[in-house]
Amino acid sequence: MTQEPQGASVPFHAAPQEFIAGAGASGDAAWRDVLDAVDRTYADLVSHHEQLERQNHELEALRSFHASVLASVSDALVVVSRQGTVVECSASVTDLTGRDAGEIAGLPLADLFTATDIVRLDTALAEVAASGQPVTIEAALEARGQPAPLDLSVAPRFDERHRLAGWVLSGRPLGELRRANARLEASLAELKSAQTMLVRNEKLASLGRLLAGVAHELNNPISFVYANAHAMARYAGKLETYFDRVQAGASRAELSALRGELRLERDMRNLREAVEGTSEGAARVRDIVEDLRRLSSDGSGEMVAFDLAEAVQIAAHWVLRGSRAHVALRLEGVPRLMVRGRPGHIQQVVMNLVQNAADAIAGAGTDTAPATDGAITVTLSATGGMGRIEVADTGPGIPPAIAAEIFDPFFTTKEVGQGTGLGLSISAKIVEEHGSHLELVPGTPGARFRFQLPLAQEEAR
Repeated sequence: MTQEPQGASVPFHAAPQEFIAGAGASGDAAWRDVLDAVDRTYADLVSHHEQLERQNHELEALRSFHASVLASVSDALVVVSRQGTVVECSASVTDLTGRDAGEIAGLPLADLFTATDIVRLDTALAEVAASGQPVTIEAALEARGQPAPLDLSVAPRFDERHRLAGWVLSGRPLGELRRANARLEASLAELKSAQTMLVRNEKLASLGRLLAGVAHELNNPISFVYANAHAMARYAGKLETYFDRVQAGASRAELSALRGELRLERDMRNLREAVEGTSEGAARVRDIVEDLRRLSSDGSGEMVAFDLAEAVQIAAHWVLRGSRAHVALRLEGVPRLMVRGRPGHIQQVVMNLVQNAADAIAGAGTDTAPATDGAITVTLSATGGMGRIEVADTGPGIPPAIAAEIFDPFFTTKEVGQGTGLGLSISAKIVEEHGSHLELVPGTPGARFRFQLPLAQEEAR
């Protein structure tokens, strides 16, 4: 019998039994690997399904958020594709145009705006596409009623590769902006009026403190004029007596005796002096009234050229006339300084600074023995096209603890009834309106305040 060679294949009919018999433990391991792979695949499918659910939920939330933004935004918002068609728009656009969002989507952008604005809009789109920067124009939406003008901002919209994907147009109705501007202008006018009233009230309060000095200044020349008027009345009576005798035909000897008796030669000399004194007194009263008029003026209107030295001298002297402290005033620096500003307001600043300095010096004394050795120094100088004024005093100075608060409205260290606490606050505001800054110079004995004003053109040359 022929023997089969070794390594020959197992007959087909014997293969199943041989395979099962020969598989053993390795067959079970293969099945376990298959089942593990199925489990992993199933777990991956579940994980991917959960991730897909989360992403769907986030997508729905984003869609809802996007829709709520488009529905809630008050400004007109239009998203435009690179081809110039409308992709989306806000609910405010549908309200302005009277069209549904579905009707607007897909329309050419030109169909949303009036024909007169199409060229301007196309130019803005091209400019934004070229520069990548937003552009603002005025354009009107084509509404079914009347056009709705907008202050329109055209901004670029980029894709993930930072390539131009279209534009975003956002605009606020000009009617609303104009109403808001009108309200702002009305509020600004009210603030200016309130500030003017505060300045005027503070000035009147300052003038009220000067009444004693004003009465004294007016009383001297008026008393002099009154006394001279009585003297001139006597001189007039003597002259009438003399001329009556002349008219009656009195002789030369009688008239000569009458002149000696009436002392007409002396009275004629006195009459001339009385006339000159009366004119001088009247001029003094006129100057006092003019100074008061300047001090009481509101200083509103256009900026004008004026002599800061003259304004300082008038304001400072009037303050010190009404001060209970015996204060010496020193005017140093240039004798004439032409600057630009509102003279009435600048005089108010100087009055406030000098009044505060006088009050500080007076506080060093007592009611029965006021301070007698205080001094206020006002220094004027010009540098760099600006006129500078410094007001310094020999008082106790300002403690560092309150130095940062002195310009706050209604801040005051005075007793109740002696000040409103608006002086420095208003002064700082006035100086700011003149393009400068009222500052407290630190590290000096006493208190020293400084500010600048632009020189007048003839002085700045």
